[in-house]
Amino acid sequence: MAALPASTRFGYSLGSFTTGAFGTVPGLLLLPYLTDTMAVPGAVAGVIVLVPKAWDVVFNPFAGRLSDASLAAHGSRRRFLLFGGIGVAILFAAIFAHPGFGATAADATYVVVAFLLCATAFGIFQVPYNALPAEITDNYHERTKLTSWRIGILAVAILISGGGAPAITDGIGGVAGYRVMGVVIGLVILVGTIGVFLGTRGAPVGSRRPTTAGWRDLLATMREWRSFRWLLGVYFVQSLGLGTLLAGVNYAARQVFGDAGLQTLLFVGFVGPALLMMPVWPRIGTRWGKLWGFRFACIAFGVGTLGLCAALVLPLDVSFVFVALAGVGYAGIQVFPLAILPDLISMEEERTGATRAGVAAGVWTASETLGLALGPGLFGLLLSLGGYVSTVDSSAAQPSSAVTAILLGFSLLPGVLVALGIPLLRRSVLEGVS
Repeated sequence: MAALPASTRFGYSLGSFTTGAFGTVPGLLLLPYLTDTMAVPGAVAGVIVLVPKAWDVVFNPFAGRLSDASLAAHGSRRRFLLFGGIGVAILFAAIFAHPGFGATAADATYVVVAFLLCATAFGIFQVPYNALPAEITDNYHERTKLTSWRIGILAVAILISGGGAPAITDGIGGVAGYRVMGVVIGLVILVGTIGVFLGTRGAPVGSRRPTTAGWRDLLATMREWRSFRWLLGVYFVQSLGLGTLLAGVNYAARQVFGDAGLQTLLFVGFVGPALLMMPVWPRIGTRWGKLWGFRFACIAFGVGTLGLCAALVLPLDVSFVFVALAGVGYAGIQVFPLAILPDLISMEEERTGATRAGVAAGVWTASETLGLALGPGLFGLLLSLGGYVSTVDSSAAQPSSAVTAILLGFSLLPGVLVALGIPLLRRSVLEGVS
């Protein structure tokens, strides 16, 4: 297939405003929102963050089957993008609306319900979004370019949402700051949804092959699809590491670097290199192959986070060098798995003669969602083990053990989890992927 027009790449990539905002802001702010405005204990707050995402592990494969059925019946998955994305925008604002029932348990329950519904809507959006690259193009290197555009726009989306959300909450302060932030980020999500819906109108779609009929067929597919299972395992472990790092940014800015205002700069320093690397990683993938590009990215991230382990004694500018290096690796570990996934889907569809894109995207999204959700939960557990004091006053002093726990959860632990992808990739059997 010929190269995709720039308009199709850009239109598809606009969906990253939806995935970037929802994937970043809850991981960045939901834990401190619970611990520092509602006085929810760290371990409990971690569970609250986890529960809605755990539901998605069950729901997203089902959403994948519905998406495949929509493709077979109507020739398009785009209606799922539209309805799911609108739901995410509305429900995201609801999460941070903080109705103030007057009791911690009631307020926390409200957050759980709103987040559960929002995560469900996000699954309806993200599953077809992840399935589209396997259908938009069948060109091996074009898929890397398409994914690179997606990650480049994702970097912009994360900079806007991940940098802007804390700036809003800190600038306004308190519950009102979170309410305004929820509405603003909800609008960003809505823009991304409408953008990808309109931007993919002329994009190719997959052939109307038979879909996976039921859960037994789904399980059979996963059992036989060894290459997909290995790649999925790598992505899950690394999503867990990224989720832990994101959960720690707010706490690290305040307790490790000593200035809550640095939260936005930390985020920009981490995500900004992804923009610079957008044209570089595809070239590395073309020169050495997608798997070696993936390995190089894991190494860069690991070295960056290892350096951050010394953040308490390093000059601030040196710490930011390590933040940027981790950001370079982050861009690669986002690009290459998503570029390999459509290759595996196409090979499996050719082998079976049946549609697998929606099912594969559903399982993939479930794994990513669970990893990103377990990250804040794991970080919340570290807070509890370190003796972190949950309070309605975010400026309260913390014991040195809590500061150490924050540092390890922000640096060493994410680096170790991402580095685990290297031996897992060595054992993977990605037939046809070089």
